[in-house]
Amino acid sequence: MPQVTGALLRARRLRHVLGSKFSASRALAQLSAENAASHDYVIVGAGSAGCVLASRLTEDPLSTVLLLEAGPKDTLLGSKRLMWKIHMPAALTYNLCDESYNWYYHTVPQKRMDNRVMYWPRGRVWGGSSSLNAMVYIRGHAEDYNRWSREGAVGWDYEHCLPYFKKAQTHELGPDQYRGGNGPLHVSRGKTNHPLHRAFLEAAQQAGYPFTDDMNGYQQEGFGWMDMTIHKGQRWSTASAYLRPAISRPNLSVTEKTIVTKILFQGTKAIGVEYMENGQRKKAFASKEVILSGGAINSPQLLMLSGIGNADDLKKLGIPVICHLPGVGQNLQDHLEVYVQQRCTKPITLYNAQKPINMVKIGLEWLWKFTGEGATAHLESGGFIRSQAGVPHPDIQFHFLPSQVIDHGRAASTMEAFQVHVGPMRSSSIGWLKLKTTNPNDHPIIEPNYMSTERDIWEFRQCVKLTREIFAQKAFEKFCGPEIQPGDHVQSDKEIDAFIRQKADSAYHPSCTCKMGQLADSSAVVDPQTKVIGVENLRVVDASIMPSVVSGNLNAPTIMIAEKAADMIKGLPPLHERNVPVYRPKTLETQR
Repeated sequence: MPQVTGALLRARRLRHVLGSKFSASRALAQLSAENAASHDYVIVGAGSAGCVLASRLTEDPLSTVLLLEAGPKDTLLGSKRLMWKIHMPAALTYNLCDESYNWYYHTVPQKRMDNRVMYWPRGRVWGGSSSLNAMVYIRGHAEDYNRWSREGAVGWDYEHCLPYFKKAQTHELGPDQYRGGNGPLHVSRGKTNHPLHRAFLEAAQQAGYPFTDDMNGYQQEGFGWMDMTIHKGQRWSTASAYLRPAISRPNLSVTEKTIVTKILFQGTKAIGVEYMENGQRKKAFASKEVILSGGAINSPQLLMLSGIGNADDLKKLGIPVICHLPGVGQNLQDHLEVYVQQRCTKPITLYNAQKPINMVKIGLEWLWKFTGEGATAHLESGGFIRSQAGVPHPDIQFHFLPSQVIDHGRAASTMEAFQVHVGPMRSSSIGWLKLKTTNPNDHPIIEPNYMSTERDIWEFRQCVKLTREIFAQKAFEKFCGPEIQPGDHVQSDKEIDAFIRQKADSAYHPSCTCKMGQLADSSAVVDPQTKVIGVENLRVVDASIMPSVVSGNLNAPTIMIAEKAADMIKGLPPLHERNVPVYRPKTLETQR
């Protein structure tokens, strides 16, 4: 009460001095605005990119950062064990289906997918989607980044990106020309040595594909053991890797359960954000920059809510236009995948582990020692191949799992079975997202436009046929029972196409909706310095700025983007490693 009384007295004094007729309440509002939080940088989103930026920018004790997150903390009473659904690697499917930590997005009905509405989980918690994902650490192919450079993201070729992958990483196998050894992001290999993983890798070689000892290093093409963001049996999200070690710095402030509603502008200069916290509308000002790291859905949504986007669309919703940028929300790209499932003739899959009494035992061991079957996501082997002769680098990805997944893990496994997650990596189907309303709490309209090209349809047929060929090899003879999915009745191209329409689902890799490019490119949203085109003091740093989707999972590339952007923001010269060797097939005249 004394504070409120004092503020009212100051407001009345201000009114008297200025001799104006505005009310004391307006003067109080003005004082409140002047006293709103001010920082050098305001970062929107404590996800895979935002945590990296918050950590790197506050390494300078003179730089102050406010990090705003819509979701809750990823710990309870400071404990990871009490938030085991996030931090136990084997528990990953719990949060994929839990609105507490998840934006729980859905697409519009997909007309080329039997009008199915597709489910898109995205992280809404400290660590973002790195607190929900399957912990697979894949960088993509070197040529993905060289393609970015050709598409207008100058300075984002492989030689300029590799050093930032390495800067982020500490690989348990030690540093080399491709791996990092001193970064905050711990990366490890699987420890189970499961017989079905070994059979999968052996079968792939029997089918004529190479073994690669590091699909993130010299040679992506082939099959091998996958890297995972797991450290000492725990999920190693960007909240664990970057945010928690920095959180005690006096120049870093972090929120939770804070919804940013719009970016504040003076003319075309971003000066801060408006947000809702505990039901109260607040403002935070940035003396240097506002940085959006909300991801491929939230970042373009916030830009449009703030008046940056296609002017015609904004005017229809009554949003004042700050800058006409028609590329905002366009160029949406994702990876689709399908599960090819096989019944197992031996009781060695994870089926028994998923029975209630065994789940309790596994959970107790993990809670006690961070060891056992709870300490891995079990996606420990995989591979990359080319779909046909003439394709210059792999365009199909495999994840092998010694278990059966049904409906994003929302339904329990019903039998001893194993599966491959397989899908094309460079789809030619391009989608978009747009605002549904001006309410920041309303999800945007998401149209990925899946399977809209003949090339995509053909590639998925190849995915099924090539997976079946691997499962038919001698290494699987003692394990393979009948095919569960698609099933032996699905053989013709027409039948395979129908199966894909019914069963393919998102691999949870939305990207490219704030495309990075040159000023002359009317579809570009940010320039190669990650600055939003046409305005000042505003950047986007997350998976949305990818010019095109990479050939692999997106978490590692998103962390790399944030590491590289942090150096740009700090005015440091870019890291560069020249003449790094990259594997190329001896001939492109054959598929393998």
